[in-house]
Amino acid sequence: SYGTLGNKEKNTITLSGHGEVQAVPDIANVYFAVEGRGVTQAAASEEVNTKIKKVMDFLRSQDIEERDIKTEGYNSYPRYSNPEPCPLYYSPDGVMPPCPRGESKIIGYTVSESVTVKIRKVDDASLVIDGLNEIGVNNMSGPNFAIDDEEALKREARKEAIEEAKEKARILADDLGVDLGRIASFSESGNYYPVYGMGEAYKTLDSVTSSAPAILPAGENTISADVTITYEIN
Repeated sequence: SYGTLGNKEKNTITLSGHGEVQAVPDIANVYFAVEGRGVTQAAASEEVNTKIKKVMDFLRSQDIEERDIKTEGYNSYPRYSNPEPCPLYYSPDGVMPPCPRGESKIIGYTVSESVTVKIRKVDDASLVIDGLNEIGVNNMSGPNFAIDDEEALKREARKEAIEEAKEKARILADDLGVDLGRIASFSESGNYYPVYGMGEAYKTLDSVTSSAPAILPAGENTISADVTITYEIN
């Protein structure tokens, strides 16, 4: 685009550039919850703690470090009884008989702990998920294949976008017969496109054959950058 800059009436041109970098994911994130029920909150918590210990022992056996195991949430809430509904009566005179209903009472407690696990050996993701399912975790989600340190890739995508915008500016300036001056403004936006795994569908595969872990292709992730550069022109 072509315009002026502020009140100084400086002529400007504005160009945009786009850059993309593809990379193979080097981590897989898995999310799950562990749930326990009991007559008392302490009993429900004890059940969760027992399962969490099994989870931790298993993850350590898969060479997953504790720094890659994170508790995302811990919830505890009571469970209530449901009073019996009143039976349906037909009354010719429209007068319904009294219907005493019992009160809702606490009959127990549910405790749940949600956990995120970062799997650095991406090829082992299916084995880890198999083991967690055997322990009996709930609400399994993932794997979400990602790039652990994407800053270098972001810089590379930004560099490509800047070079594209600069080349467009040089071509346009040549076509207009003007010289590029200093950069008056710069803006950037970017996107990250992760690859998601099979999630709950994984359990279906696991039930078909427990001896062969599911194949989970990691694919490629795309990191993109878009820049806009405004030049003063002479």
